[in-house]
Amino acid sequence: MITGLPFRTRIWLRRARIVGLRVARLVRTGIIRLLPGVRFLLRAVRRRWRRSLQFRTVLTTLLLSIGSFAVVGAYLSNQIANNLFQERLTQAESETLYNVKQVQDTFDGAQVTDQSSVITLVYDTLNAVEGRGSVIQRRYVFEAMPEQTKPRNRWVESRASDQLTVSVIPPELRKAVQESGKDQYWASTEFPVGTEDRPGIAVGNKVTFNGTVYELYLIYDLNTAQKTLDEIQNVLLAGGAVLVLIIGAIAWYVTRNVVSPVSHAAVVSEKLAAGQLQERMVVKGEDEVARLGASFNHMAASLQEQITQLATLSQMQQRFVSDVSHELRTPLTTVRMAAEVLYDARHDFDPINKRSAELLYNQVERFQSLLADLLEISRFDAGVAMLDAEPTDILQLVANVVEDAGPVAAEYGSVVTINSREKSIVVEMDDRRIERILRNLVLNALEHSEGKPVNISVAANETAVAVAVRDYGIGMTRSEAARVFDRFWRADPARARTTGGSGLGLSIAAEDTKLHNGWLQAWGNKGTGSNFRLTLPLKQGDAIAKSPLQLEPADVGLPGGTGQGTMLLYGSVPLPEDGGAVPAAESELPEPAEAPTQAEPAEAPASTMDAKERP
Repeated sequence: MITGLPFRTRIWLRRARIVGLRVARLVRTGIIRLLPGVRFLLRAVRRRWRRSLQFRTVLTTLLLSIGSFAVVGAYLSNQIANNLFQERLTQAESETLYNVKQVQDTFDGAQVTDQSSVITLVYDTLNAVEGRGSVIQRRYVFEAMPEQTKPRNRWVESRASDQLTVSVIPPELRKAVQESGKDQYWASTEFPVGTEDRPGIAVGNKVTFNGTVYELYLIYDLNTAQKTLDEIQNVLLAGGAVLVLIIGAIAWYVTRNVVSPVSHAAVVSEKLAAGQLQERMVVKGEDEVARLGASFNHMAASLQEQITQLATLSQMQQRFVSDVSHELRTPLTTVRMAAEVLYDARHDFDPINKRSAELLYNQVERFQSLLADLLEISRFDAGVAMLDAEPTDILQLVANVVEDAGPVAAEYGSVVTINSREKSIVVEMDDRRIERILRNLVLNALEHSEGKPVNISVAANETAVAVAVRDYGIGMTRSEAARVFDRFWRADPARARTTGGSGLGLSIAAEDTKLHNGWLQAWGNKGTGSNFRLTLPLKQGDAIAKSPLQLEPADVGLPGGTGQGTMLLYGSVPLPEDGGAVPAAESELPEPAEAPTQAEPAEAPASTMDAKERP
């Protein structure tokens, strides 16, 4: 048996370890499964707190009510407990004085000399003090003071009721009684009664018997007062809970009557914003909320009327522009044919008529370009512009646009550079519309470059391709950036045009970009030039996560390293041998969270045109 004990101990320890590990695993699994639910509940409460005024008001009212009732209940309970205790203490002190006097008088008048008579007298006297009956009124502890000479006839050392001992008396109370004369002292204590401990008050005095000084402590039971206090606290707790629920219900009802019309107004406002102009609030009664609803309905009706008038006026204007544009095509064709005839025969005219024929020819050309742009804008306004997307190499398209702009570049004395690290980038797009966008951007850059280089950067990532047209001319300001894509807008109306144009080029470019679900954005800085960036999805229907090129140029080369790229040059100004005079494309920077289809002030820190309208 002795040799087998360590082995069995190891077995039991191993079993205990296994059970402990299993319990820990179960506890961990329970916590892991419980945490998501707790997090979900906290998130739901937080979300409800943010979104619901009624929930926030009711919950705040409940929390404040609970706090108020807790404070008031604690104060009332403490006051009741103090009053009950003070009342019982006063009664205990007066009763103790009376009973101690009776005991002392009995001891003083006793004529007993034998042991049995003394024990009987003490026992009967203390039982009378105890007040035995159906309910014990008080208990006693009778103890001879220590360190006193024991008389020859002292046959009683200590006595207590209900098997109590002197240990139930607090040491501080015994010390005070022992060191005092005939003063009375009290202290709170606990004493056992059966299997429970009850609160009580111990009141102590000195008595003498046959030359021996005794400590007499009367213990008063406070169990009845404690039960009364517990019942009062339970009533306060139950009443407070009921009152909190009633206050919560009242707060919910009141806030519901106030918040419901506001919530209804919010829903109606959202529907109005979505275009459902016929929505109205339900008005009941004649109070402030009803007047608010009536005012809201009046405002909605007024807005509906104004929006309807504006929509009708806009439709009339669009129809007028479309009709006039179509009606002007036939006479304009006739005028153009006549202008071409005069222009071809201008050499036979005198100088005045020759100049008139040239002016007539040029202005008819501008008029025809403006008419074509107006027709295109009218198609966008009518919502009939369609996208004919096909896979096309955008690099080849850029090269064609730059080649067509070669004479203009030579006229301005600017060098046009195409920078790309790819040999071919195939994009699903409407090549006619994208070519029109790029032509507008390139001619616009040449017109405002003031003879300085123009860089065209092309780059692609997983979802998008970007073309940035950078010039180093007069630049733009922040206020101009916000309006660069507006129709017929000019930064300086007094400045004369040099290349012509209708003033609708960038507006049409923005509409073409919107058809492709792309971005067309502008950046500029006064005196340092501007940068226009076109970003298109590689495949129609895909979302653009990030543009491959930065809107604000860094002029330090293409993103992704310093390798060689395709470079096509057009223009009459030669490049320096080191190539340093022609900045390449830009390095990559983080994109904004939302990229609009036209220039936004938040993305254009310096902004758009300077002294001339973009064509």
